Amino acid sequence: MIIRSKAPLRLGLAGGGTDVSPYSDMFGGFVLNATINLYAYSTIEETHAGMITIDAYDASVHTSFPYQDLLEINGEANLIRGVFNRVRKDYPEESSIMKNGFRITTYNDAPAGSGLGTSSTMVVCILKCFVEWLNLPFGDYELARLAYEIERKDLLLAGGKQDQYAAAFGGFNYMEFLRNDMVIVNPLRVKKWIVEELEASMLLYFTGKSRSSAAIISEQQKNASNGNQRAIEAMHRIRQSSVDMKVALLKGDLVTLAKIIGEAWEDKKKMADAVTNPMIQEAMDVAMSSGAISAKVSGAGGGGFIMFIVDPIKKTLVAKELAKLGGDIVPFQFSDEGAHAWKLV
Repeated sequence: MIIRSKAPLRLGLAGGGTDVSPYSDMFGGFVLNATINLYAYSTIEETHAGMITIDAYDASVHTSFPYQDLLEINGEANLIRGVFNRVRKDYPEESSIMKNGFRITTYNDAPAGSGLGTSSTMVVCILKCFVEWLNLPFGDYELARLAYEIERKDLLLAGGKQDQYAAAFGGFNYMEFLRNDMVIVNPLRVKKWIVEELEASMLLYFTGKSRSSAAIISEQQKNASNGNQRAIEAMHRIRQSSVDMKVALLKGDLVTLAKIIGEAWEDKKKMADAVTNPMIQEAMDVAMSSGAISAKVSGAGGGGFIMFIVDPIKKTLVAKELAKLGGDIVPFQFSDEGAHAWKLV
């Protein structure tokens, strides 16, 4: 039997960072994000050889070893190992079939550290593949919650909660992050013409430099814990920006939406020193001088993808000027479907 799964990456439109503890526990976080047609992929093949074979192209790991009930978290494809260990722990009877041996293959449409939620989306994707294989009774909330616990609590990887829920649910979502890891996902019914106008007005630029978000997120967490008023007030405004953007998006008011993105980026830079750098600023300066209206880095910052709001008439010109910097323009469309899996018998 072969099982495949895919889960969509996301663009963080507003509120990013307020889903990270302790801020979300202290004040509650609001995030608006949307999934796009770039994906994480996973395949599980039953081998009946008593071996576990890992081909994690996203992590450049290729290894094979005899079956074990508990895999060491040793830096080689830790996301796969973390999902495996949690599934074996929580569902020992259902997962006993894994002892016969299997091969798992993973890859991603975007590099790690790109700001599109690649790591969290991959955890959701891997977990969805196991869920389909073992016929586990998971809905979208259960899938996202367990993926969050595996990544943040089992593997102790720094980050927030929005990526797992975006990957599980798909589409445009307004999310609320409350105490005790409580999450409420509110799917938005955005009219088709608004989605198409937003696609026409957005330009996604990969700087060519991936980054680790851990240090940036750690500084954000420290600022919240220590009561850094400058950072906390900026986060309050970023949280409010997701509320304001929800209204603008549903009305199709892209002028206001662009303004919110620009203002939120200025506040985001106050959350941690490493959010921006000369490379990012140069790209933004070039785009703005060519006709872009506003911009923000997707994800924690420091590198990865920058999304620009551009007058569609000037989009080609802006793209041409950005291309001179050595990065890549990545075409995309918004995607409605969340993580899903299927079997080939």
